[in-house]
Amino acid sequence: MAKLGWRVKSLAWVLAHAPGSSVSQMSAEQVVRAQQRLAGHGRLAVGVVGRLAKGVVTDNHWIGRDDHDLPIRIYRPVGLSAGGPVIVHFHGGGWTLGALDQSDWLCSQVSLGVGGVVVSVDYRLAPTHRFPLAVVDSVDAVRWVAHHAGELGVDPGRIAVMGDSAGGNLATVVCQILRDSGGPVIAHQALMYPATDLRTPADFDAGNSARADWPILSSASMVSFRDHYLGPDGDANDPMASPILAEDLSGLPSTLVQVAEYDPLRDDGIRYARAMQAAGTTVRLTEYAGMPHGYFSFPKVIRGSVVQALAELCAEQRHALHSEPPPTAFPRPPTNGHLTPEPEDERPGTAGSAVDPIASRPVDERPVGQHQVRQHSAEPPEPATR
Repeated sequence: MAKLGWRVKSLAWVLAHAPGSSVSQMSAEQVVRAQQRLAGHGRLAVGVVGRLAKGVVTDNHWIGRDDHDLPIRIYRPVGLSAGGPVIVHFHGGGWTLGALDQSDWLCSQVSLGVGGVVVSVDYRLAPTHRFPLAVVDSVDAVRWVAHHAGELGVDPGRIAVMGDSAGGNLATVVCQILRDSGGPVIAHQALMYPATDLRTPADFDAGNSARADWPILSSASMVSFRDHYLGPDGDANDPMASPILAEDLSGLPSTLVQVAEYDPLRDDGIRYARAMQAAGTTVRLTEYAGMPHGYFSFPKVIRGSVVQALAELCAEQRHALHSEPPPTAFPRPPTNGHLTPEPEDERPGTAGSAVDPIASRPVDERPVGQHQVRQHSAEPPEPATR
């Protein structure tokens, strides 16, 4: 395993010792109060989570529903021509935490790097709003974007989704539902360290009954997030909660799955990527060495590899949405004025690179615990190349 950097260790220590930082120690009432604090003070944390990129403007909007309004934030590069692609984003936070502000950095960087509109969705959170309401909001948001493409100035034939952690779970569940319900068609899904199986390992893997604890996210916190989300009536075996359990993983859009080496959800992301590959879905699977869960949430602390992960993300999305040539093994970070381009001999994948070219790597075929997914028992194919 790669060495865990001192920045990651320091961040993990601060988070572990901050008052009320562990959801595993929070009651439902305390979780709701934490949501209110995050919603009211998210911008105070820009030193960790980053700020809106220069050259991007935002517009807050509310999608009117019968019983509530669904907030969204629209990101658009200054001077962007109409008719381009749109990416719908779902934030992480274990379906219980998270707010629009925390995703300003990522959404604005992607908007610039891809050259398109990004719509970030503030779906309803547990425990006040339990499963499957976050799924309902997420599907509604994508359908709204498709139906209001003219108003947004985007191409309804070039819609992508992306999400990190719990947001990755929602993004791929949305793809499955829209595939089965007549669209709109999704052109690409980007899943960053996604939660794909809400069962506990003991439910399906007697040989590996507990996930590892790593910095940032512990097994106890994972169980607490799940229990707040599902509540007493939710079922972890429902494919809308555990998308890896869907009967059919064919016909899904081309996919990028990024996993972090120091992440208890690492194996979940790898198993889901392999299951999609076995079903014929085109998947690019990359592991970020030495990285913890949630690295896109801490770009000002976890620096070099986050730039590389962002470069891969934008390159894959550009390829799917703009029909650009397939990205190289180590795509350059986007340089539309929001990231400082490195000198020619310091770009990723070259000698003397400021970003370690082995910081990201294709995942090899070494065993992933003893995890088996009966619905997708085909042997995994050779890693896809494009």
